[in-house]
Amino acid sequence: MPNPKGNPENLKPIKSERDQPLTEYIHLRVTKEMKEEVQQQDDPPEFCRQAIQEKLDKYKSR
Repeated sequence: MPNPKGNPENLKPIKSERDQPLTEYIHLRVTKEMKEEVQQQDDPPEFCRQAIQEKLDKYKSR
């Protein structure tokens, strides 16, 4: 019989090895094709973070 209060492992906060915590959200609209391509990546959220960071670094170096 399953535990009615859920799995205790799911209640633990997610540990991160990052220098800065990921606390903010950005919501954006993309085409269906873009969404499908991003979802095919090994780690879609990290792929998007890296792409955004690359673009930001490019603008900073101008």
